[in-house]
Amino acid sequence: MSKIKQICEEKLGGVISEMGYELVDVEYVKENGGMSLIFTIDRDEGVTIDDCEAVSRKIDPLLDEINPTEDKPYTLVVSSPGLDRPLKTDRDLKRNLGQEVELTLFAKQNGKKVFVGNLASFNDKEITLKTEKEELVFERDKIANIKLVINV
Repeated sequence: MSKIKQICEEKLGGVISEMGYELVDVEYVKENGGMSLIFTIDRDEGVTIDDCEAVSRKIDPLLDEINPTEDKPYTLVVSSPGLDRPLKTDRDLKRNLGQEVELTLFAKQNGKKVFVGNLASFNDKEITLKTEKEELVFERDKIANIKLVINV
């Protein structure tokens, strides 16, 4: 984990949580010829542009105080994770139990790397998907990505 990400999570995660949001991720990345400090937030009922603006206004002066980039210029971005975001945390998984997900493995299992099914259960070591035919169990450390299936 980068030092900037760690500082931001430690110093601002609680502030964002007190506002009623979950801090999903912090990234410090090169975009459009400059650096961007991106805070991704979420909450159970979803995130609006007004929510992003409120969090941005709250953390902007705090970022000036803690100076995580050590005076290097950046653009502050606060965004929602979007519908197709990866499910990374236990909270993400718990919130989406029973939902249809696409699970991608690092290496093939039973000749496939991609599986689709309902998220049936999870623990520290395994995630279980239920398909129409069977229940499939995957070791968490072999999973590259899990995301919701979006049916439109």
